[in-house]
Amino acid sequence: MYKIQYYLLALTLGCVYPSFGQQPQVVKARISGHGGQKANVTSQLQSGPMVGYSDTREVMLWAQTKQPAKVQIRYHEVGKLTPVHLTNEVLTDRKTAFTAHLLADQVDPGKKYEYELLIGGQKVSLPYPTQFQTQSLWQWRTDPTAFRFGVGSCTYVNEPEYDRPGKPYGGGYEIFSAISAQKPDFMLWTGDNTYTREVDWNSRTGVLKRYTHTRSLPEMQPLLANTHNYATWDDHDFGPNDADRSYWLKPVTLEAFKLFWTNPNYVFPEGCAGTFFWNDCQFFLLDDRTFRAPNDMPDGPAKAYFGDTQIQWLVDALTFSRATFKFIVTGGQIINPTEAFENYSIYGTERKRFFAAIAEAKIPGVLFITGDRHHSILHKLDRSGTYPLYDLTISPLTSSVAQPRADELKQSTYVDNTLVTERNFGLLSVSGPLNDRVLNIKVFDQKGTERWSRDLRASELK
Repeated sequence: MYKIQYYLLALTLGCVYPSFGQQPQVVKARISGHGGQKANVTSQLQSGPMVGYSDTREVMLWAQTKQPAKVQIRYHEVGKLTPVHLTNEVLTDRKTAFTAHLLADQVDPGKKYEYELLIGGQKVSLPYPTQFQTQSLWQWRTDPTAFRFGVGSCTYVNEPEYDRPGKPYGGGYEIFSAISAQKPDFMLWTGDNTYTREVDWNSRTGVLKRYTHTRSLPEMQPLLANTHNYATWDDHDFGPNDADRSYWLKPVTLEAFKLFWTNPNYVFPEGCAGTFFWNDCQFFLLDDRTFRAPNDMPDGPAKAYFGDTQIQWLVDALTFSRATFKFIVTGGQIINPTEAFENYSIYGTERKRFFAAIAEAKIPGVLFITGDRHHSILHKLDRSGTYPLYDLTISPLTSSVAQPRADELKQSTYVDNTLVTERNFGLLSVSGPLNDRVLNIKVFDQKGTERWSRDLRASELK
């Protein structure tokens, strides 16, 4: 439906082709001319607006223009036309790919807000809702509210002149409409959120063009504009396929990641690792690339995956956390014991040490969310004397599908009837009173049809 609306607008106004050579992003703004006359003009919007992180006292928003422009967000509480607030105004610049991070800091906890994107002081009219929310102050007052979040990885957007010859690798872009229709509170992008190509990964210009190309997909815009977004990366948005710590341009791809995503924090000068909260749950966004030794390096104490520093921070943060569910989010599979592809099992020494550290610290509520594999599946690792560790792999969103190896489905960790070998996304819900929270996991195909569902109680992870 949204795609049709874009084309109707395009017929009326004419397509605006962005300076990076991407899909047209057609929107309409009204400006006042001399003598009170108003004229329609095509806007300078390249992609977005996107709703970023949410907290009780601030929300970050994002937008990208096609050329230098003054960008700002105007917002007010839903159902109340006043007071009206404005974010900081940003003059976008070519050096930063014309992106803008816009802070809404005149907000109260537990509220919903409608917002408008302003370019050059004029409202950009969009054919879909634009809202954001702040998180509630529930602590010491009430039970946390229920919430829902989307999960997905592996977003490939075709660009034939630069793709490898043959059958298109990407497709099924309507999946973003299916996710948006579920109205999640936020979307968790778990890696390979864009795919750099050979033409991209050797230059800053190439990296920024690729990030821009993916972000400009028309079908993605309604989801970005009306749902909070958090992300970590994997190899394809970090660098070439299977890239590791030796990748020569990793400071540039980190810069691009920070320009195009609005995570609330980064705990190391290098890499994209960080954390955020939603109600009584905490999410740990790990970086499985910046410190990673080559896959083909012989296993041993020196073969790092997350690396000692990141693991120590994670175990400390998990120990400190009082969250009901502690979601560890990273690109590649963690629990699957198959020593193949880029699974953590290839890094067996570190993996064993990592699992032992979690067990020794007696940390409740830990589970993993991963991507990468181009199919979705649930793995469960039973552990002696403590609760099992779950690893929910959700993949792909728009990339091509890949089957698991036959021996992977014979592993004791594989949870029967959870394999999905088509484009899909996850929808996770947390509900119930604080002392009996329940996590529901649902997996949907690209059309929005449910494929499977399971409940997991917090009491099972103690």
